[in-house]
Amino acid sequence: MTELPILFEDAEALVIDKPAGLPLTRPRAGGLCLEDRLDMLRLGFHRAPMPVHRLDTDTSGCLLLARNPRALKRFAAAFEARQVEKRYLGVVAGDLPGEAGTIELALAKVSTAAAGWRMIAAKKGKPALTHWRLVARAGALALVEFRPETGRTHQIRVHAAHGLGCALLGDPVYGDGKGAPRTMLHAAGLVVPREGKAAIVAQAPLPADFAVLGLGDAC
Repeated sequence: MTELPILFEDAEALVIDKPAGLPLTRPRAGGLCLEDRLDMLRLGFHRAPMPVHRLDTDTSGCLLLARNPRALKRFAAAFEARQVEKRYLGVVAGDLPGEAGTIELALAKVSTAAAGWRMIAAKKGKPALTHWRLVARAGALALVEFRPETGRTHQIRVHAAHGLGCALLGDPVYGDGKGAPRTMLHAAGLVVPREGKAAIVAQAPLPADFAVLGLGDAC
């Protein structure tokens, strides 16, 4: 199994660079997942680390792991209180409504027997807020920075499709699934404040599949 790059490490936390295609938990169809790798991330500690938040299977980049239950509780509370700074980079194709802005669309979960579940923009849904700005262009493609204040399921994917009017490249649920072999979303940066000690700060380099699209040199 491929080694997972470690972006930050101390006595209570790890931040790894999760590769695209690696789910956090076992898929229904079986196969490898992050749970299979947690013992390898003990690195001399008694307990295996535990994920604090979630990234979609397709999403690459910064994933915070807690090394003990007390740290897990504190970090989860920081996410819940919107104290964590999250920076994502995504690739879209199409005309953006400007150079930067804020998307505020409440989200709700819907499910059908035929299509399964997905998130939709709905007035009666849970509040969701995402700031965005254009970072770079490569032909018809644009690299967009997303800074979500809330952490709703599929928030950036739905906000890109319905707030920007441009779904993430390769997104098979909220877009047409074309242009890339996966949903092109990367968790590029994470800052987690901690009382009494320095914040957890991590940055994940752009993966190779962004470079293939001509966007590898963008920051």
